[in-house]
Amino acid sequence: MNNFAYPVTLTPDEEDGGFVVTFADLPDAITQGEDIADALEQAADCLEEAIAGRMRLNENLPEPSQCGENNYLVYLPAQTAAKALLYNAMRASDISKVDFAKVLNCDEKEVRRLLNPRHSSRLPRIESALRALGYKLLISGIPNNASPCYS
Repeated sequence: MNNFAYPVTLTPDEEDGGFVVTFADLPDAITQGEDIADALEQAADCLEEAIAGRMRLNENLPEPSQCGENNYLVYLPAQTAAKALLYNAMRASDISKVDFAKVLNCDEKEVRRLLNPRHSSRLPRIESALRALGYKLLISGIPNNASPCYS
């Protein structure tokens, strides 16, 4: 998997107002916001925490499902997405952190930092680690108003 754009559903909260945000692909990731803009901002934070938690627990990262007619797409921040790609590439290669450190000719602590979403890593270092596993990091962008799936 190398796409980290997840669809979310915004459901009006009849009791408290605002919107409840849910992810079909991450059932434990639930948040809320006062309006659509706030709900989507909260969704981005929630998504990053859900992916980071799965990485910390050495769990599979779910493949994003197709975006439905009434969904919005929420994206991982760029550095977290790059680290998640590296995480998935290492899992697909079935290589341990210790063995990967040998491939990169570095200390195992550096590999742990490269995989830690909370640690700021230099993008060129993440790219070189991905190349060592046979992957290439691609970056793309879309206008902000293209986030709703139905746009």
